[in-house]
Amino acid sequence: MLAKELGDFDVVNVGAAGTFVVRKPGTRMEFQSALLQKLPFVTNIVMCESRALTRMVLEDPFADEPSRPDVVRFISVLPKPGHIRPDVPVAFPSDKKWLVRVIASKGQFVFGVYRRHMKTIGYLGQLDRLFGTPVTTRNWNTMLAIVRILDQPA
Repeated sequence: MLAKELGDFDVVNVGAAGTFVVRKPGTRMEFQSALLQKLPFVTNIVMCESRALTRMVLEDPFADEPSRPDVVRFISVLPKPGHIRPDVPVAFPSDKKWLVRVIASKGQFVFGVYRRHMKTIGYLGQLDRLFGTPVTTRNWNTMLAIVRILDQPA
């Protein structure tokens, strides 16, 4: 519904977690202002450029990470590049039975993997502290879907 209300910006909703592809954003400030006016609550908005997402997918940060059915690849997006950069890899918890592992970071993107477990969401929440800013985290498959949408004609 929100994507339709922002029709002037040609917004495509991806999934159910508030992820949008904005094909005609105008300036960042114009779109951010329009979005905030439509939301009935206060929130942080994290935006990134389409060319940065496309480049990230082409570089495939998970190329050296084996694909396993019990492990999910994710990307967290920082509000902007340049926040705290911890040494990676980092695992939560830090013992051998990790549930979340950050494997790399580049620009405003943080790449990692997590195991499906009830405690995982709590460890993903620790990424905000680790990077010193609120981050938004999405499944790698969501990012691939976004890039496919970006490749389609508007």
